[in-house]
Amino acid sequence: MTGPDNTAKEVIAKRVAQELHDGDRVNLGIGLPTLVAAHIPKSIRVHFHSENGIMGMSPLPGEGFEDASLTDAGGRPVGAMPGASAFDSAFSFGLIRGGHLDVTVLGGLEVDEAGQLANWMVPGKMVPGMGGAMDLVTGARRVIVAMTHRSNTGSKIVRRCTLPITSIRRVDLIVTELAVIQPISTGLLLKELAPHVSLEEVIEATDATLQISPALRLQSASR
Repeated sequence: MTGPDNTAKEVIAKRVAQELHDGDRVNLGIGLPTLVAAHIPKSIRVHFHSENGIMGMSPLPGEGFEDASLTDAGGRPVGAMPGASAFDSAFSFGLIRGGHLDVTVLGGLEVDEAGQLANWMVPGKMVPGMGGAMDLVTGARRVIVAMTHRSNTGSKIVRRCTLPITSIRRVDLIVTELAVIQPISTGLLLKELAPHVSLEEVIEATDATLQISPALRLQSASR
C-alpha cells in the first residue's frame, strides 16, 4: 500500500493529471484536486477555471506576486496565464451550467454504487458549504472524483451514500491511492490497481461491491 497521507494524495493527483488533454477547460475543487495542476504534462496546455471568475488560472510566479483580487475559489492567491479571462461569478456559473467545462475534478466524502457523490456536507459539523459543487457535478462534461480510498472512520466507497448527495448524476471516474474505478449503469467497475496494491487490498478497503474489469491493469507511472 502507499505510505503517508501526503504520498497518497500525490499518487492520486498524478493519476488524475493523466486524464486531462490539450485544450481542456478544467475546474479543480478545493483541497486534494488542486494538486493536479502540478502534474500536468508539459506537452499539453490546460485552461483552469475557478468559480469566482477566472479562466486561465496558473500558480503564482513567485513570492511577492500575491494580489488580493486574484484568488482561486478557496481564497488562495493564484496567477494568470497570458490570455486569461476574468469575469463575474454569474458569468462563471453560466459557463458551468451551460456545459462549457470539459472536466471538473472534485474531492469526495463518499461515492456509492450508483456513482452518486457526497462531498459538500457533514450533518452536525461546520463545513465550508456547497460552493459550486452541485453546479459542477451537474454541468461539467466529465466529473472525476479524486479522494483517498478510506477516511478515519472507514471506506469512502460505499453501497449507498449516508451523507447528503451532491447531485443525482453519476460521476465518470473515481481515482484513489489504491485504484481507478469507473461507475457504470450496473455498478462500480474496477479498472486499475495502483502500483504495489493487490486486488485483495482494494476489495478489503471498499464497502461497495466491485465488478472486476476483464482488462484490469496496473496504473502506469506516466502518461
